[in-house]
Amino acid sequence: MKTWFNNNSTHLAVIGVFIAICFVYFTPAWQGKVLFQNDVLQAQAGQKEILDIKARDGDMPLWTNSQFSGMPSYQVLIELPNNLTTYLLRGFKAVFPHPIDVVLLYLLGAYLLFTVLNVRPWLAAVGAVAFAFSSYNFIYIEAGHANKTYAIAFMAPILAGILLAFRGKYLWGAVLLALAMALEIRVNHIQVTYYLFLAVLILVGIELYHAIKEKRLLGFGKAIAYQAVAVLMAVAVNASLLWPTYEYSKESLRGKTNLTTANAQRAENGVSREYAYLWSQGVGESLTFLIPNAYGGGTSTQLDAESNVAKLVMSKGVDPNQAVGIAANMPTYWGEKQFTSGPWYFGAGIIFLFFLGLLIVKGPLKWWLLGATLLMLLLSFGRHFPLISDLFFNYFPMYNKFRAVESTLMIVTLSVPILAILAVNELITNGNKIKNVDKKVLYVLYGVGGLTLIIAALPDVFLSFKSSNHQAMIQQYGQQLRDNTFANELMAALVKDRAALARTDAFRSLLFVVLTFGLVWLLIKHKLKAQTAVILLGAVILIDLWGVDRRHLNNERFVDKLQVNRQFIQEREVDKLILMDKDPNYRVLDLTTNPFEDARTSYFHKSLGGYHAAKLMRYQEVIERQFSSAINEDVLDMLNTRYLITTDNQNSQRIQRRSSAVGNAWFVEKVTLVKNNEEEMEAINAFDPRKEAFIHEAFKPLLDEKRLGKPANSSIELTSYRPDRLVYEYSAPQDALAVFSEIWYDKGWKAYVDGEERPILRANYLLRALQLPGGNHQVEFKFEPRSYHLGETISLIASVILVAGMALAIWVETKKKAESAPAKKA
Repeated sequence: MKTWFNNNSTHLAVIGVFIAICFVYFTPAWQGKVLFQNDVLQAQAGQKEILDIKARDGDMPLWTNSQFSGMPSYQVLIELPNNLTTYLLRGFKAVFPHPIDVVLLYLLGAYLLFTVLNVRPWLAAVGAVAFAFSSYNFIYIEAGHANKTYAIAFMAPILAGILLAFRGKYLWGAVLLALAMALEIRVNHIQVTYYLFLAVLILVGIELYHAIKEKRLLGFGKAIAYQAVAVLMAVAVNASLLWPTYEYSKESLRGKTNLTTANAQRAENGVSREYAYLWSQGVGESLTFLIPNAYGGGTSTQLDAESNVAKLVMSKGVDPNQAVGIAANMPTYWGEKQFTSGPWYFGAGIIFLFFLGLLIVKGPLKWWLLGATLLMLLLSFGRHFPLISDLFFNYFPMYNKFRAVESTLMIVTLSVPILAILAVNELITNGNKIKNVDKKVLYVLYGVGGLTLIIAALPDVFLSFKSSNHQAMIQQYGQQLRDNTFANELMAALVKDRAALARTDAFRSLLFVVLTFGLVWLLIKHKLKAQTAVILLGAVILIDLWGVDRRHLNNERFVDKLQVNRQFIQEREVDKLILMDKDPNYRVLDLTTNPFEDARTSYFHKSLGGYHAAKLMRYQEVIERQFSSAINEDVLDMLNTRYLITTDNQNSQRIQRRSSAVGNAWFVEKVTLVKNNEEEMEAINAFDPRKEAFIHEAFKPLLDEKRLGKPANSSIELTSYRPDRLVYEYSAPQDALAVFSEIWYDKGWKAYVDGEERPILRANYLLRALQLPGGNHQVEFKFEPRSYHLGETISLIASVILVAGMALAIWVETKKKAESAPAKKA
């Protein structure tokens, strides 16, 4: 054990430094405080029913009725008890509070990758810091995109496993790839995984080219085989997540539309081009990689009392405090995104080293990094440079499933620091062999440093600081102020403030470029030892990125946990009144907010709304057709909407009890068959759900129309409730059709009458229905998706095999060391 510690002392010291950095940056997290993250809080509200059921029954239900009238809970929260990665993630999170856990994973994963790239430990640590502290890695944390941040953290270990396999360390590469990919899949952000896959495709292509050129196709094929097995193993470990998710995706917003008149925000199969390109990186806005505030920072960036806007307003006789408030609300960001939390900033010194790497780093790895960077950059431009984006959107499989194409820059966030650190590593190991190395360093200084100097000295010459809606804003302010002259002055002052932000950050970036250049120059001139240069370089990079990250994620973002609950999930008087209802199985529509983009109501009630990116397609279509222009009361009735929460003229919240809600289930007098989905949707525009049900003719074979009588003197009642298991008791003198106010989803729901399975029909576009025999009987609905239960069995087997593979890799490595030990002594 002592020998192991001695051999790994440097790695342990690096890990200690990482923990210390996180401790200092996130001190409030160690004190028990939490980030106020809207997306996380929304998710927690949507998970409330699931967690309550687990607390009561000991296991999580596979269905929840708290959001969108009902949806699979494995899209909201799931345990996956047979999945190895569940326990790895749970253990890590138990030791390190959020968001320290995420940043440590950033650091450790990148450090592993740099180590695999044969970068010396402390330089690898610098590279890990450069990646981890890249601005958007922190902005995603601040915004609450938790799954995305974890997925980003596992990108580097995945690449490490792939590179190990290509270097001939097949077993270790496969084991590392399988484990990292299993973790990547487990955190369930397929967009990150997909973009990483695109980058890996380029790597495989380059490796194949060199394998052919160097006549080592056998080794290449062996590496690919090991990698394929590793990926299959990772998929198998996550079978109980992937399989049901794949089933659900075909019925969700990511699947095909059911109606002939699709919403403009959606394509026939995937999202629409306009929707996907809504958040596109501006071509010129890429300047923020080097100068963070070149485009005004983020939407929430605020001007202060020294700004031109504040001074102008005060010159008009406005109170200074009010003037500062006006200035703080002026939009400093002038890019073309609807809004943004901040810029993509990689670090001025890192950009300097990246371009230096293009000149001095040799080998296929450089061309892969350059190719991946260029592709992801071009794809991020979206509507601003559609030539490449449209090719992928129209022809590349699954690319049109994702929105916010600027997210491809997640890959650039990793590829740029890799090449930058490889440049430093090349200077240290082969500096004397690099031809004209000093001239190349100077060329990069002139290019990168010169650009920052030009922006610092003459920002207005190269940047307009005006968004495309500049004139529209002048007109808007002119109408509000009733003074067009003042509106023009106000916008002119804002342009000056935007230029000032860019100039200040340009000088700042110039400083870090010069400092980085100075360290590199001293290193190549042998005026500075490599170890000292690396430590100083790490300090420069950390200080640079730390300062920008603090603009977006700082101590002020942390609050007491109780304060979060009070601010976000606060039981209102209207909630208390509704909860007094002794029958809990009703639904609520909260019109005090956008109900279909807010899950707070789901914390207390079974809500018609919610907050989730992948609603069922049928439910979304009902929202668009029945609730967009006016609320269809008949649809509210069939969804058992007993309460509406509204606001009155004094903006006070009120509740409206709807006596027309039909309840959990009812028998109908008439069944009308419709020919298609469009006709079915139109049928529910105006109808009496108590009397009539509309059923698609595809279900006609399951109906015995001759035995459908009028349900006189019939009754049906929900007697036992668990979201994934519902029990009804009914009495009917003859066969009749019962409609249930439960969302129809055919990938797992089964119905039983006195233990005998009966086919579930779809009624009124999105509800369940059963043809029931006369008499007194019990109906039981169970949500038992085969994909989940069989997937759990597969997951258990694959997890055991993965653990065995890791044990085998350790045994083989230990055996090799033991066999080589005598040779070394000899």
